[in-house]
Amino acid sequence: MADERLQGGCLCGAVRFSALPETREMGVCHCSMCRRWSGGIFMAVACNDVAMAEGSVPGVYGSSEYGERVFCERCGSSLMWRMRDGSHSSVSAQAFDDPTVFTFTSEIFIDEKPDNYSFADSTQKMTGAEVFALFAPKQDPQHG
Repeated sequence: MADERLQGGCLCGAVRFSALPETREMGVCHCSMCRRWSGGIFMAVACNDVAMAEGSVPGVYGSSEYGERVFCERCGSSLMWRMRDGSHSSVSAQAFDDPTVFTFTSEIFIDEKPDNYSFADSTQKMTGAEVFALFAPKQDPQHG
């Protein structure tokens, strides 16, 4: 099932996309940038081959030297965080038409999570330093 393209889009429908999830696992990011951008936490699914539907032109904000955030310019929906070089895309799990196909498995930047919320699920938890050591050992750990 992980090799099935899934459809999704923004709140107003102006941006539609299809993507090929790497797995059926969803993670959340607690970094301060994701919390501000998403209005909470960013629930995301690592995806390959994200394709925008014909006529869909999302906004793109370069939030760091290596990362950018993709959103709908009309309704403001947060759609995706991706590496500027195209090496990784994390699509908003809630932007998929059926987000229930994903299992909540991991949390990153747990060291930046505010004390005013917690999840009951048993998840793998990684600090920001652990994330950078695993995925971007040469990057400046100022999030993305």
